[in-house]
Amino acid sequence: MTKVKVFNIAPKIPDELRFLEELSFNMWWSWNPAASELFERIDPALWHSMSGNTRRFLAMVPQARLEELAQNKSYLQQLKRIKTEYENRINPALNETEKVTAYFSMEYGIHESIRIYSGGLGILSGDHLKAASDLKLPLVAVGLLYQEGYFKQILDYTGRQLEQYPENEIYYMPLTRAVDKDNNEVTVKVRLLDKEVLAAVWKLQVGNIRLFLLDTELPENPPEFRKITRRLYDGDRKMRLEQELVLGIGGFKALVQMGIEPAVCHMNEGHAAFLSLARIPHLVDAFHLDLDVALEIVWRTNVFTTHTPVPAGNEAFEIKLLKPYLDALQDETKLKTKRIINWGLEAPEAPAIEEEVEEKMSMTILGLRMSAFSNGVSELHGVVSRKMWQNVWPGRALNEIPITHITNGVHIATWLSTRKRRLYDRYLEIGWSQSLDKEKLTASMEDIPDEELWMAHESCRHTLIRRCRRNIEAQATGNSAFGKSLKDNKVLDPNVLTIGFSRRFATYKRGTLLLKNPERLEQLINNPERPVQFVFAGKAHPADKDGKNLIQELIQFSQKPSIRGKMVFLENYDISLARDLVQGADVWLNTPRRPMEASGTSGMKAAANGVLNCSILDGWWAEAYTPERGWAVPSNDNYENAEDCDAFESNALFNLFENEIVPLFYERSEGIFPLRWLKMMKASIAMALGTFSSTRMVNEYSTKFYLPAVQEYDRLFENDAAAAKELREQKARLIAHFDKLKIEEPHVEGDLNTAHVGDVFPVSVKAFLGELSPEDIDVELYSGQVNNHNQIFEGNPLVMELSEDLGDGYFLFKYNVKCEHSGRFGLTARITPNGDNWKNSKPGFICWPE
Repeated sequence: MTKVKVFNIAPKIPDELRFLEELSFNMWWSWNPAASELFERIDPALWHSMSGNTRRFLAMVPQARLEELAQNKSYLQQLKRIKTEYENRINPALNETEKVTAYFSMEYGIHESIRIYSGGLGILSGDHLKAASDLKLPLVAVGLLYQEGYFKQILDYTGRQLEQYPENEIYYMPLTRAVDKDNNEVTVKVRLLDKEVLAAVWKLQVGNIRLFLLDTELPENPPEFRKITRRLYDGDRKMRLEQELVLGIGGFKALVQMGIEPAVCHMNEGHAAFLSLARIPHLVDAFHLDLDVALEIVWRTNVFTTHTPVPAGNEAFEIKLLKPYLDALQDETKLKTKRIINWGLEAPEAPAIEEEVEEKMSMTILGLRMSAFSNGVSELHGVVSRKMWQNVWPGRALNEIPITHITNGVHIATWLSTRKRRLYDRYLEIGWSQSLDKEKLTASMEDIPDEELWMAHESCRHTLIRRCRRNIEAQATGNSAFGKSLKDNKVLDPNVLTIGFSRRFATYKRGTLLLKNPERLEQLINNPERPVQFVFAGKAHPADKDGKNLIQELIQFSQKPSIRGKMVFLENYDISLARDLVQGADVWLNTPRRPMEASGTSGMKAAANGVLNCSILDGWWAEAYTPERGWAVPSNDNYENAEDCDAFESNALFNLFENEIVPLFYERSEGIFPLRWLKMMKASIAMALGTFSSTRMVNEYSTKFYLPAVQEYDRLFENDAAAAKELREQKARLIAHFDKLKIEEPHVEGDLNTAHVGDVFPVSVKAFLGELSPEDIDVELYSGQVNNHNQIFEGNPLVMELSEDLGDGYFLFKYNVKCEHSGRFGLTARITPNGDNWKNSKPGFICWPE
């Protein structure tokens, strides 16, 4: 057959139900249970078979059923109620006059029916958009529309992971073509070597937030370009590079074409770092700016978030692969290839970049260099990131590396069980799901009766067990590895302590740490009086053989006759399965090799549902843990051998299970409920709701980054970009003369060895400024406590006063130091540019004594 014309015939939705059509195109329904009930009530069986695909669902509903509902007064009342709430919360023209932040991410986990995510990074992006919608922030988002998305996990009869890539049914997704101000469909072009790829732009509405997705699956593109948006995280390096060029450059172009002028751009990981290569020339052309003036505006209004301390997780491209692409873009970006590559190298102005050089350009470093605002995703990750990337700022003290932290949070309404939500609605203050008042939340948790909380939690555990049985039954079809587990329906017990473990199966997450002590694990599971059962889920990256081996090892252990049915591994971990797991487990287990877990958010979701965390003190748990909320697995960072560390921490984990967790769960000394366990549940819930919500997280991004960056954007554009032009001139002066500066060691008057608290001693420093004036720079006394190697840590810079012009470019500076605390201290001196204009610049300007 040739020249087939394709068309769709959908049921005609009666006027009385017209709101259903609008609601089906906005993912707001997915975190509002009353809204999702509108769909479920139409045809519960069909709705559940559609996995939440609203567009496909409405296309499958019989016309007669819709006509029937149009006459159903009860249904119409419910629809009217939801429509009113929707109209109060959703405003498509929201904040059009405000300065917009553009959020770029490689993946988005909005709902299981929209498969453009792989795991934690995407789920975080989705929760970010939902919280931004709830807060009505002026934010838009940009990503890629994948034809296949991430893979579907299949487990073979040996427990080996296999991958399938079912296609997304684009025309059954809640997407509309993005249009410009003249209502023309938006298509952008991105140059890739000697050709241009075309990308259509689609819009997915997430509450008040518009998510724009680029799609290269167009007949105008050659086959190799159509594949660019086929799979998420394609293993081919050339394809990955082209994806990130389309995301960054094409994504920014799409915004401009739609008339959106971002004041701030937020790069969620290094995948989007190429956006600056489009933003800089846009400012040059649109506002008639000098290239370096535009550069000053761009990096000062960019935000960069890094999500991993694992070196392999930080994207980098070989220069011999990257250079031809950048060469082809030189006319468009107005930037020389060498300059761009230097921005992505650890050592700036690195030597040759010829094709034979094997060095790689880091997308993380490019993102850091092009952003004045940078952060890790937990307090500990901020510390790790400053150490990891300190060479990007040579000469800068570790505590002054400009990477702060904003700890991740989760969208409470998305991850909370319906039963728990109703319970919280009944007893907590109005607006609890977005409350940041931790004290009120903690106090009001005591109003929830223990009996009601426990019954709601047990109901969630029963739901999880039913889900596990359905999944195992599906896995067992034609799969002898699981068939025997179904005998007499003895898969798990809804009344037994249930431990959940689900996440990406990377080796550093140590999914098999329990198997280091197989005998103790078997005894724990088969304790006749206080049994324990385990539910595992997760995917390994298709190219990660070691991760796949971990999955296989767990599954094969679970098939031992004495274990079978009491420890299960669930196939094809996704958002839907994650919800049931974080809502229905009793304990959430996390065993990463510290400090390689940047944040981890599944434990936050579990905590909001009253599930207690048992985790290594890594990522978010390092700042969240107290003995009243859960358990910290004792760790030992001093082991040089990973196997020794694993053995130690595995033993420590079993000690916790045997001596604390299991006895506490089964403790019923004061009745039929575990009262001490319930007290911990309440503390855990209050902690999660008040501290680890995406509302708190996005509020922090707004106040720490977005609003200051918008203010900077406005300041730099005032008076024909006068401030930005002055920064360009100042930078030119600093570059020309800063490397000629010299500063001597501080001269201290008096004997430091006899100093006491309250003493004051004068310090003087001689500095050579050459062509720069004292007004251009700050001479700082840098002091603080020292370690065993006499290195200052967490130093404090003190601006010294100009005392005397010594002539020939030399000046004398003085400062009176007051001894305020006892301890061992050190001091030195340095020269930095005057003020705060360059404190976040990469590599920055700093001169220490030689």
